[in-house]
Amino acid sequence: MESKESSLETSTPNVSPSAAASNAYALGLTQFQGFWIPSSRFPTSSIISFQKYFQALDDDIIVASKPKAGTTWLKALVFTIVNRHSYTLSNIPLNSENPNLDLSKIPSPMVFSTHLPYSMLADSIKRSNCRIVYITRNPFDIVVSLWHFVRGVHNLPDWPLEDCFEMFCRGEESYGPFWDHALGYWNMSVEKPSNILFMRYEELKEDSVAQTKRLAEFLRFPFSLEEEKTGVVNQIIDFCSFNNLKDLEVNKTGKMPRSIIPSLIPSHKLFFRSGKVGDYINHLSPTAVERLSNVLKEKLSESSLTFN
Repeated sequence: MESKESSLETSTPNVSPSAAASNAYALGLTQFQGFWIPSSRFPTSSIISFQKYFQALDDDIIVASKPKAGTTWLKALVFTIVNRHSYTLSNIPLNSENPNLDLSKIPSPMVFSTHLPYSMLADSIKRSNCRIVYITRNPFDIVVSLWHFVRGVHNLPDWPLEDCFEMFCRGEESYGPFWDHALGYWNMSVEKPSNILFMRYEELKEDSVAQTKRLAEFLRFPFSLEEEKTGVVNQIIDFCSFNNLKDLEVNKTGKMPRSIIPSLIPSHKLFFRSGKVGDYINHLSPTAVERLSNVLKEKLSESSLTFN
């Protein structure tokens, strides 16, 4: 299916390393510890400090993902599940802008979110008994979502989908390569299933009830039979749904505090576009899909991780 906006018909080009690097650097990406990091906004010195000084607690919860893989949805679900006895859905902090918080005053368990690959996490996280929830998504949909997102963040309305696709196939996107990022968490979820939960965006969309209950069990905040009978699970699912989060006033008009991520996200609206599964067919040609499929097949050939 051809897109009215942009359709990608591509073959494998000969791209020089210098040309590849210049594209990545133009978007503020720098290679660091084996991954492409948006260092213009997240200095590598900050990552080093995090790795050296962050002290994880056993009841901490880490939400991890690549950008555009379902991060906002998973964060909302985790926070709402964990704090459902402290807030009602009408007064939960997700409904409003939150001031800068003093971590020492936040009650446990604390919920953190990161796009860092597993290899870059602080050793204290890896040594602790904290829970890590990782979500991934069909990489074809990630490419399209990333393209839309980067155009908005960097004010590049004419940035070609072809350029985004080529960079993705080379592993040159924020916190990429995609396959190495996913493999890091996948392998550890196999090794330490009680500490790392590997989730897929598509499965969460297909069976939200089962996946939300699975998530709550993993977080050690399971739903009681009474909660299931009274519809608490479905209420949380509805509240954290894409459409509801998108329509919250804080997400329609809110902006990221500059003290947290200076000038990175002009508006919360950029976090929400369509949320659909399989939207890539409206943007990527069969040739492009086949090419990225072959890249993934090669990169994941020695693992049990697969993507449909």
